[in-house]
Amino acid sequence: MGKFGGFMGGGNNMQALMKQAQKMQEEALKAQSEVDEAEIEGQASGGLVKVVLKGNKTPVSISIDPSVVDPDDTEMLEDLILAAFNDASAKADDFKAEKMGRFGGLM
Repeated sequence: MGKFGGFMGGGNNMQALMKQAQKMQEEALKAQSEVDEAEIEGQASGGLVKVVLKGNKTPVSISIDPSVVDPDDTEMLEDLILAAFNDASAKADDFKAEKMGRFGGLM
């Protein structure tokens, strides 16, 4: 045997490794798809303002209870919308980390 030992004769090992890498990539793509399609809800003011985002942070909907709409205090409503959006965004990050963490930098 030369300098590389049995490396050159390890074709079966290389095939198994490639097959395992392909399977992991398929699993990562499936997990990414689950993340992209998941709907994550964020809330503010005890649920009076709700924002729903896809897992990839694409906005889906905003729900505002009429009791928080004060024409004389639009700043408060803006702050509640931002708080609900930030809550949904943080939850989306957590969900993605949970689903994709085991794949490292693969995706």
